[in-house]
Amino acid sequence: MEAISPVAQDPRSDQMMDADLERSARRIHGLVESIHVVTYFAEEPSAALAALGLRDNYWDGYFAGRAAPLGRAPAEVVHAIFYNFADGEVARHIPRVWTITTPEAALATRQEGSVAALRRILGHLADSPGLVRAADLATKAGLAVPIVGRPLYAGLRRLSVPDDPVARLWHAATLIREHRGDGHTAALVAAGIGGTEAHVLHALFEGTPAEKYGRVHHLPTAQLGAVVAGMRVRGLIDDSGWLSPVGRQTKIEIEAATDRLATAPLAALDPGELEQLITDLDTICAVLDAAGSR
Repeated sequence: MEAISPVAQDPRSDQMMDADLERSARRIHGLVESIHVVTYFAEEPSAALAALGLRDNYWDGYFAGRAAPLGRAPAEVVHAIFYNFADGEVARHIPRVWTITTPEAALATRQEGSVAALRRILGHLADSPGLVRAADLATKAGLAVPIVGRPLYAGLRRLSVPDDPVARLWHAATLIREHRGDGHTAALVAAGIGGTEAHVLHALFEGTPAEKYGRVHHLPTAQLGAVVAGMRVRGLIDDSGWLSPVGRQTKIEIEAATDRLATAPLAALDPGELEQLITDLDTICAVLDAAGSR
């Protein structure tokens, strides 16, 4: 009896599926960012963290809240994971903040404040079936991938998933966001782009002079100038002070690699679930964006 040959799969279909997932990964990134960043811009989480005694400035609360999933990790470890802060910035807050509060208290307070902000902004949507569905689907995606090579994501994965739907949505958005962030750091390292260089690359790509970009404009002129000069020597910046073709292509390739590395959570959803998640998040995030959540 003649053996039946298996039907060969068209490799183009796999490539198309991969491209679709990468586009979805970039779209989901914008949506979960709108949910997560109430943590940094809304009054409730900032006030809650300040009530713990973190009153020195905004950055005490930032580093305590975001680094808390890592436990009492030393400044060097937090700096390595956060990556794009200038030398010494992390060490001004870590481990000093742990003499004021604990990682456990910072975690609970950050979540409580973020949920309060989301409920205030979303109003009736906070109790809608669409939000519950989005929370469940985002949680399914956010828990579906390995932790290896994803240190901040791994720290978040060890935490309990909240029962409250709004808290669950915020937690899932944070998981997906930080999973992507770990991948973005890997892409930057692979491309040979340092932490401050990443900000300069992004600023110039978006048409903003480095010295006016919010994340690095505070650096001493000589320090920022040395970074720009080094990028010019490497051919990333041309004589005009803007990105060269090599610099622009480098940025494009880093973002493409980040998208590829961010597809794993979405691959855990079937196409209908992914479409539904995007639809529900679009509704939620339209309200958040209109309120200026980021």
